[in-house]
Amino acid sequence: MSKSEHLGDYDSAKIMGSVAPLRAKPLMASPTNLAMKKRDFDPKEFLATIGAGRKVVAFPKRQTIFAQGDAADSVFYIQEGKVRLTVVSKAGKEATLGILSEGEFFGEGSLAGQPLRMGSATAMTDCELLRIDKKEMMLALHREHKFSDLFVGYLLTRNIRYEEDLVDQLFNSSEQRLAQILLLLAHFGKDGVPETVIPKVSQETLAEMVGTTRSRVSFFMNRFRKLGFLDYGGSGLHVHSSLLNIVLHD
Repeated sequence: MSKSEHLGDYDSAKIMGSVAPLRAKPLMASPTNLAMKKRDFDPKEFLATIGAGRKVVAFPKRQTIFAQGDAADSVFYIQEGKVRLTVVSKAGKEATLGILSEGEFFGEGSLAGQPLRMGSATAMTDCELLRIDKKEMMLALHREHKFSDLFVGYLLTRNIRYEEDLVDQLFNSSEQRLAQILLLLAHFGKDGVPETVIPKVSQETLAEMVGTTRSRVSFFMNRFRKLGFLDYGGSGLHVHSSLLNIVLHD
C-alpha cells in the first residue's frame, strides 16, 4: 500500500466486530503550553534574542527536515506547522514515533552527545521552524533558568507521553488509541481553540502510530464517520468533540 494514500480513501477491507475499549488516559496538553501556563514564559520570544546560531527556516509540506543518520548538530523549535518523527529499522520497516505541533521542540538528542540522528523528521504541513545550533542551545539553557526549566519540563512530559503510549499499546483497544491520536492531532485537550480540521495523514501512518493494521484503521474511521464523530472532504478531516466518547468510555 502506497504511503501517499490519504484519509479520503476509506472503501477498503471490512472487519467483522471490534475490540471493546478498556481504560483511556486523559488527553495531555502541549508540554510547552503547560510550562508556559505555569511560568508565564514565552520560549519563542526568548529564542528570538539569542543572536548567532539560530535561523528561521521554512519547509514545505512533505519535505524532509533531517534524515536518519544525518549529523545531529542542532535543535528545532516549531513556530508554525506539524512535524512527523519516524524511524526505519535495519530491515527497512518504518515506524512513526510521533507528530509534533507548534510550540514543541525536536532534535534534542544532539544535546546529549548523540552524533547522528536516530530518526527522521518530515514536514506534515508547511512549516516555519527555528533551527538552533547545538552550542547556542546549550548556552541559552545555561543563560536563562526559566528557559532551561521549561525545556526540561517539556522533555519529561514528552517522555511520560511515550510511556503512556506504551501502556496504551498493552492495555487499550486499537479503536480507543486511534480516537485519541485524532483528538491530539486536532488539539483537543490543549490550550486554545481546537482545530476541527487536521492535515491529511495516510491510514498507514495512523496504523503505525496505533500499532495495528491499515484495514483495522479503515474500519474504525468508517465507524467514527457513521456515528457522526468525524467527517471528511476536500478541505481535510473534520474531528468533532463527540469523539471523546470513544476515549473516555470504560
